Amino acid sequence: MSAGLTLDGLFRRAGVRNAQAPALVDPPNRAAFTDGAPRALAFAQADRAISAFAATLRSLGLSTGTIVGLQLPNTAESVIALLGIVRAGMVAAPLPVLWRRQEVAAELFPIRQICAFGDDLPDGVVPLDGVFAGGTAEPPPRRLGDVSAQVIAMTFDVTADGIAAVPHDHARLLEAGAALAEATGLALDAPIVSTIPLSSFGGLTATLMPWLIVGGALHLHHGFDADAFAAQSAAMNDGAVVLPGPALGALANAVAGSNRTVALWRAPLGAAAQTPSPNIVDCVPFEETSAIAAARGADGLPDPEVVNAAARIGKPGTVAVGAYQFGQRALDAAVAAADPTAVIAALPDALLGNRLAGHAGDAARIAAGLAARGANPLVAHAFRPRSVS
Repeated sequence: MSAGLTLDGLFRRAGVRNAQAPALVDPPNRAAFTDGAPRALAFAQADRAISAFAATLRSLGLSTGTIVGLQLPNTAESVIALLGIVRAGMVAAPLPVLWRRQEVAAELFPIRQICAFGDDLPDGVVPLDGVFAGGTAEPPPRRLGDVSAQVIAMTFDVTADGIAAVPHDHARLLEAGAALAEATGLALDAPIVSTIPLSSFGGLTATLMPWLIVGGALHLHHGFDADAFAAQSAAMNDGAVVLPGPALGALANAVAGSNRTVALWRAPLGAAAQTPSPNIVDCVPFEETSAIAAARGADGLPDPEVVNAAARIGKPGTVAVGAYQFGQRALDAAVAAADPTAVIAALPDALLGNRLAGHAGDAARIAAGLAARGANPLVAHAFRPRSVS
């Protein structure tokens, strides 16, 4: 990576080379989880949408360096919005899609404007779908000094004491993305399918950065749909499939043989470290600040450095459930506010690392109360009524 390179510079470089080539492709099952038909944008179309998004932000009177929160599913809009914020000279703060009021507290950042994609928006919400119609592209604001060292994104780490914002500049993201791209060995313009949204340092490292560096098509997959994932993987050759590490065993047969698999680990590798699997690159993000990536050797086993890094994941007083982290005190307090007699615990889970399970005399009432108080759906779901067979 050359000095002074930026995310916008990488995107523009790919766009100049591949103006009419596919850039962003929505999940084929988009209608199952959000509105609108699946989008497929060429680099030229994506570039116009990014500029239009940046112009929309500036038209709202937002100044350079303003923090802009994002909470979007893993669709083309999430990428356009993040790069549009960067092009506008602002700071993107992607939020996990399941975060609710209890996590997105006012102390994270004050909310001045609410914007949204989609139809039938409430009064006062700024519509964003018009960015896909293009518009006048204004030149991005000039920023003084070393642009590559300026903060462009902010993700959030969960600690025992609460949620901490972690800033990222171009250089940090480029370093992590370049290490992963090199370990993956993707050719220029290679396609990527990613199940990891851009809501964490791991998502930025494993999804956004390899795509910007390689310059091929980025196919996005939201949540999980086995049929859609199999179709996306089968339609791609000589690319990379990015997925959660614990899902390797269940999804190995769905990844076409010519594609590399990037496994993102948010918990110790466990049994996966003893299961030989070829053609895999393991990536471990660490506390929203750094990441390590390494291809597996001829024996199909993870690099010992990756195993050791993954073993250090996890902080005292926190619970990890898949891509989500919870402070134990905050978790207990939220449940106690719904019912002082209710309890919640983390149980081992093969795919998520842990899952939350709650116990209460009236579980349905507790679940409804937690949802009404703005708790993460994973917490409310822990108290869902269970059938007994």
